[in-house]
Amino acid sequence: MTGAWRDTALTRALGMELPIVLGAFGGLSSVALTAAVSNAGGLGSFGLYGYDAERIRATALALREHTGRPFVLNLWLPSGDQNPQTDDSSFRAWLAPLEPYFAELGIALPIQPPRYLPDFDEQFDALLNARPAVASFVFGVPSERQIEQLHSVGTRVIGTATTVAEGRALAAAGVDAVIATGFEAGGHRVSFLAEPENSLIGLLALVPQLVDAVDVPVIAAGGIADARGVAAALTLGASAAQLGTAFLVCTESAISDAHRSRILGADTESTDAESTVLTRFFSGRLARGIPNRMLRELESSGTAPAPFPVQNWLTAHVKAEAARRGDSELMSLWAGQAAPLVRQRDAAELVGALARGTDALLP
Repeated sequence: MTGAWRDTALTRALGMELPIVLGAFGGLSSVALTAAVSNAGGLGSFGLYGYDAERIRATALALREHTGRPFVLNLWLPSGDQNPQTDDSSFRAWLAPLEPYFAELGIALPIQPPRYLPDFDEQFDALLNARPAVASFVFGVPSERQIEQLHSVGTRVIGTATTVAEGRALAAAGVDAVIATGFEAGGHRVSFLAEPENSLIGLLALVPQLVDAVDVPVIAAGGIADARGVAAALTLGASAAQLGTAFLVCTESAISDAHRSRILGADTESTDAESTVLTRFFSGRLARGIPNRMLRELESSGTAPAPFPVQNWLTAHVKAEAARRGDSELMSLWAGQAAPLVRQRDAAELVGALARGTDALLP
């Protein structure tokens, strides 16, 4: 007999079997992982950061070939100048702190591109045409028009909040659910009403406050890696628990072997993930990951990182080559604070373990 905890406002709305959600990994998502989580009864998510319209269409098609169940497509809302163009001297100044890593890896220095990111309107139109069960957004509030368009094609809308004020803004705009992401979460801090450094609220405090403040389902994210975390999130009033790092190390993930090893501590006596840090040096935006040589050297260099998305575009060249070579010292190692709890397994195996464990903890 299954527990009543499986029946929540979110599972009823989306036809899910389990209130378990895969975090949307911008740049690290895979069709196999997203589909596996949905097929196992949860809600798979796919991050579309940096994808142009054609790639979004292809991704949606591939997902539908692998699952007939609901899934999420996620976009980053534009904020600030998404494609800054400056003179050569400014670009060279941004590139200068990273030049030693290009030299170390033997790769050519890049030249300033025409664009750093695809046009958001084109991304949104492709998302709209894809008609996923759910569209989720980070770094802001979708416009009322965008929400209306998505609703008109049967797509539910989820926004992401790091504070109660952000959650209220999202609910007021008409989203169908809000992800409450605590500071424990790995990857980018997606704050938008205040600087992320001033929006570092833990999940234990954030979820019940947000549940009380909005009249839509709340999804808890950040620091959840096992059934105890799922049970705690639901007990606090959340309608689902979202896991990131626990799924990031699954066999279907697009993560590199070097990144996975650092999270799991496979090459050390104790996992490096015991001491994650927040930094802007890998992307220009505040994000949580495992420290390595590149991060320590950049932080001690006395120079500030380039603004987003320039820093992210510049470091991407280094990170991609380092991943190809298996060099974990020269890549961003995104991970949340609960990383020491995770174990490598198939996604379906993880979802099953979460379900059985939560059954044992909740009625």
